[in-house]
This record gives sequence, C-alpha cells and structure tokens, in this order.
Amino acid sequence: MENPPAHAPAAPAIVRSWGMRIALVVAGGVDASARDHVVPAVLWLVERLARRHDVHVFVLHYHRTPRSYQLLGATVHDLGRVDGPPGLRRARVALRLRRAIAAHGPFDVLHAYWGMPAVVATRVGLGLRIPVVVTLDSGELVALDDIRYGLQRRWIDRRAIAAMLRRAARVTVCTSYTAAMPPLGGRHVEIVPIGVDPLLFPAAAHTDAPPYRLIRVGSLNPVKDYPMLLRAMAAIVAQLPATHLDIVGEDTLGGAVQAHSRALGLERHVTFHGFQPTAALAGLYARAHVHVVSSRHEAASVAMLEAACAGVPTVGTRVGYAADWAGEGRAVAVPVGDAAALAAATAALLRDRSRREQIASAAREWALAHDADWTAAAFERIYSELHGGPTSILKPVLRSLQPR
Repeated sequence: MENPPAHAPAAPAIVRSWGMRIALVVAGGVDASARDHVVPAVLWLVERLARRHDVHVFVLHYHRTPRSYQLLGATVHDLGRVDGPPGLRRARVALRLRRAIAAHGPFDVLHAYWGMPAVVATRVGLGLRIPVVVTLDSGELVALDDIRYGLQRRWIDRRAIAAMLRRAARVTVCTSYTAAMPPLGGRHVEIVPIGVDPLLFPAAAHTDAPPYRLIRVGSLNPVKDYPMLLRAMAAIVAQLPATHLDIVGEDTLGGAVQAHSRALGLERHVTFHGFQPTAALAGLYARAHVHVVSSRHEAASVAMLEAACAGVPTVGTRVGYAADWAGEGRAVAVPVGDAAALAAATAALLRDRSRREQIASAAREWALAHDADWTAAAFERIYSELHGGPTSILKPVLRSLQPR
C-alpha cells in the first residue's frame, strides 16, 4: 500500500509521565522501513499513541528471526516466525507472546489488531490479567469458501474467534456493516473507524470533461474481485470510451489480473501501477473522478477514506464503508459481484458532476471528522476506561474527544 507519515519526534518526558503502557499486537504491517510491507493506518495509530504513551508493538510471525527496533516513537518487538500445523503454531506463538509481554511489561492494556493476533492476545491477557482490546478489521467474521477467504470457514477457526470474543474486554469494529455480522453472536462492539492522515491526501480540483479517470486502490487478491471490476470497466468503456482506470496495489496473483485485462481488450484503458508510496498515490487520487471498490468483502476500506479526503467519491460493492455510507449520501453502493450494476452506477456518476461533488463533499466531511487523530483519541478513551483512567488533568481532554 502507501507510504506512512514521517517519523514523529519523541514524546516529551513530561507527557509520558502520565501516559499508559500500551502493547499493540499485530500480524505485521510495521516493517522497520516504515515504507515497505506496512499498513499505513496502523502506523498512523502507532505514531499518535506514541506521542503520549509508552507503546510497544508485538509482531507475530513476520520476520524469520526475532528482532526489536524503534519505529515512529514506539518500540517494535518482532517475535519471529513459528512453523508447524496451525493449532500447534498458534500455541507456540501464544507462548512467545506471553514471554515477551512479561519481559517488557508490565502493560496497562493489550490491543490486538486482526483476528489471529486477537485470538493469541486474549489468551495471553487472560493469563497475565491484562485487559485486551480487540479490533476486527479483516475477514474474521466471514466465510468465502470458493476463494478460501475468512476465518468462519473452518470449525477450528470459528471456535477460536468465538473464544476470543468471550475473553476480550472490549471489541471494536470500523463499520456498522461489520457490527451487524452474525458471528458476533450479539456481543456488544464499539464502532471505531481507523482513520487516515488527511494531510497526506489533500483535496484537489477535479475536471468535468473527458478523459475520465477511475482509480482502484487495493492489493490484487481474490477478495478484491478484480475480474468483476474489469468486466465493469469493459462496459463503461463501451459507453464512455474516453475513460481510464488506474489500479494501485501489490500483485499477489502472478499477473492473472493483467492477463484478464488484455483478454478484454482493455490495454489502452487500464494502467497497473503496483505498490505506490503515498506521494504518488495522492497524485493519482488528485486526478481521479471516481474511486471504485469491487470487493466481495471489506470490513471497512481505508482507501475509501483516502479518496474521501482527496475529494473523490466512491462507487463500490455493498460492503464496509460503502454499505454504511450509501444511505447517508456519502457513497454509491451496488450488489456484490454485479459488474453491470457497478458499470451503470459509475457511468452515471461520471456524467453527473453535481452529484459527484455532493457525494465527495459529504464523504470528505465524515473522513475529516474521523481522521487518525480522532481514532487515537477514541482508543485512548477505551484504554483509560479499562485502566481506571489517567490523571484528572487528562480525563476532560479525553471526554472532549470522545467518539460521536
């Protein structure tokens, strides 16, 4: 994906004196380069929390050998890869995490991001009597058997997710779409969007005349359903020949999507940019008329927030933010897998500048109100409630930043 913000200066000692000790548990996305193989939204959260708290990030199963390093004001502890069958590997990872938490602790709270880190962290937190916050932002609650996606496909994973939900002190999701999923079993969740840094995606003036530019940001993998997007693109080009699609994201499918594009005769209408740093991505958003999402599942879609900050409206399948926003005039949503509907909705929006601007404005207002600073404050409130609260000086500040 894209480039994170520049390294933040170390938090002043006087700030850390009232801060908490927070352990984030992730599967990856916090590479020491702060550029390659990263999840920018996670880095934006880490960087903001580290301004006010002592943050340690524990990475499960990324680097081959264990290592520790400084990143964005936090300390990252990569526990190294663990081999073996899934059940045994999970037990070994839990043991490594428990030892690492004990060695670098004590911590006031653990915060696990994504499903398997959450499964492991809630086991460890229970044993060490540390409250665990869980954020579900991927395929933890879905099962797409034909593409082998989601943690509800196998009974062993369903059981692990159910146990994790029972053990967690708090569970957060990014969208109402995710909060309504049946595997939650009525478990109370808090909706906390993982916001972006809007300064990296400034709004730009978008022309009305052709050629029209579409943009799709997301790794080339089965759940993003690029074949459906390319079929939609072929239908759009048949109506509006002066339309071009920019696809940005790491290719995990060995050129299959590019081959499909050629088979549909879209060579002149589609450009594959691969992974791009933030500066280049921001430039691509700046010249786009519409952002398109073709996914079969999204728990949220950070790319929608980036596009919104840049003033680009989204037409997407009814998942994640597209499902949440369609009824509020912040996006256009179509049925999952329906290439004809995606093509028709996109072409209609390209032809209607006034509607594009209305949707873009509404989406941008929401994204700016729920940016990375807002997200950090929301999690600080949750941490504070579990920890018993910081000093009385900090409590009014957290209340004023409480999520709406």
